[in-house]
Amino acid sequence: MAMGPAGRGTILSEINVTPLVDVMLVLLIIFMVTAPLVQQGVDVELPEASARPVARQEGKLMISINHKGQVFVGKKKVPVNAVEETVRSSPKAQKDREVYIYADRSLRYGLVVQVMAAVQRAGILKVGLITNPLEENK
Repeated sequence: MAMGPAGRGTILSEINVTPLVDVMLVLLIIFMVTAPLVQQGVDVELPEASARPVARQEGKLMISINHKGQVFVGKKKVPVNAVEETVRSSPKAQKDREVYIYADRSLRYGLVVQVMAAVQRAGILKVGLITNPLEENK
């Protein structure tokens, strides 16, 4: 037992919180490091749903990616690394700040994301992915 000054036999009733703070800081660091790792490994099965078809709006810029990975801005074929500059110089895209992307279903996910990122770097905030309507089995 801890004794007070001059050995009077008094007991100190103060709690030493330093070890508690040290343990809490270590736990906080452990949780901060492991939380992103846990979130990345989660398997998710997304629901299937049918949506109303979007009416084709004239005047909007259309970007198409065919099954060979060729990118077309409007009807003009452009390399993937030139999509950003092409969209930035398009008056249609800059006026509406909206672009629709048609991508073939057999494409790599990374290619579609690369095109979407180029469109967003060009200053377009609204990017729509156009799909075929889900066919319901009867």
